[in-house]
Amino acid sequence: MNQHIKKVYVPMTETAFYILLCLKKPNHGYGIVQTVERLTEGAIRLAPGTMYGSLSKMEKDGLIQFIREEDKRKIYQITDLGLEVLQLELKRIEWLYRIAQEEI
Repeated sequence: MNQHIKKVYVPMTETAFYILLCLKKPNHGYGIVQTVERLTEGAIRLAPGTMYGSLSKMEKDGLIQFIREEDKRKIYQITDLGLEVLQLELKRIEWLYRIAQEEI
């Protein structure tokens, strides 16, 4: 992973985190929005502009890839690079959690 990708995506925004997490299985933008709402019990609602801007940037950066179109919806899936970035972020979150637990 090059330093540009690491600098841009770690630490990760909630939007990027949920997009990568949701794209471990092929999905489209609206499906991601629905999944995030379900996972967060409605606490996080991704706005369409934010969602589609993020999908475009992440595809350009190689974290996700377009795999097919279904009913005029673009279906994306996480790439190996995207999985690597997601794993880095998960390790960072776990590290923060461990620190917080030690201080409580």
